[in-house]
Amino acid sequence: MYVFSIHEPCRWHYVQRTCNCSRKPASLSTMIKIGSYNIQKSIGVDARRRPERTLKVIQELDCDILALQEADKRFGPRESTLDRDSILAETDYRPVPFATGDKSLGWHGNAILVREKIGILDYRRIELPTLEPRGAVAADLVVGGEKFRVAAMHLSLVGHFRKKQITSLMHQLHEHLDYLPTVLIGDLNEWRDASGSMKLFEQRYEVTTPGRSFPSPLPVGSLDRIITSPEFTVQEAGVHKSRTARVASDHLPVWAHLTLEPAGHLAAVVKPAISPPG
Repeated sequence: MYVFSIHEPCRWHYVQRTCNCSRKPASLSTMIKIGSYNIQKSIGVDARRRPERTLKVIQELDCDILALQEADKRFGPRESTLDRDSILAETDYRPVPFATGDKSLGWHGNAILVREKIGILDYRRIELPTLEPRGAVAADLVVGGEKFRVAAMHLSLVGHFRKKQITSLMHQLHEHLDYLPTVLIGDLNEWRDASGSMKLFEQRYEVTTPGRSFPSPLPVGSLDRIITSPEFTVQEAGVHKSRTARVASDHLPVWAHLTLEPAGHLAAVVKPAISPPG
């Protein structure tokens, strides 16, 4: 069993779970931590754009896989606010190559950073129905011989389009691609755990809400979530609340430690197909 890592004590309970921080023994010592961070184009709550501050929070998080939202500017050449060369030089991360231009880090602002020990097998951009320039990205990764998929998203502010986006994402991931254990992660812009949008995940996934992450100075909303297929177990999850993180963006980063059942996980029960969006 692969452990998706243990770096900090648990601070929050899970949606539809009780967090007792029980840890299953690992048969191998591969340790990985996954997280999500809406960096708001590196503009902090002090209205100052400071990419070096954003990078500091990323380093504090110490994740092995990190999904970013609003990593690129929305208009023009969609230039990233984080310099790719600085990421490569100052950290041991590398971006999954979703970008369609030399100045971008991701696609529609969605980026995924992975540590050197994480292998990138494949990646894709996912179009989503929306009135806004939104989308999702997915990467097939490997660590210690175990393959899995991470899909990162930033969903609409409008509930109607949020539902359409989730339905479209489920259809594209499960009808057009070979099956892999999957983690969905990102800023869902959904305030209610029991909403119709969240229920759309229940057929195939379990939703974990690490805690209140927005707005960063005094969080009241749990907009950022981590969603896992049945092969994964969430060991613990939380919100990163350092002094720098409270200022660097209007969102606080979230993180989770997972275990993934090896070898036999591809024999998981396949649930009925989700109809494509109308």
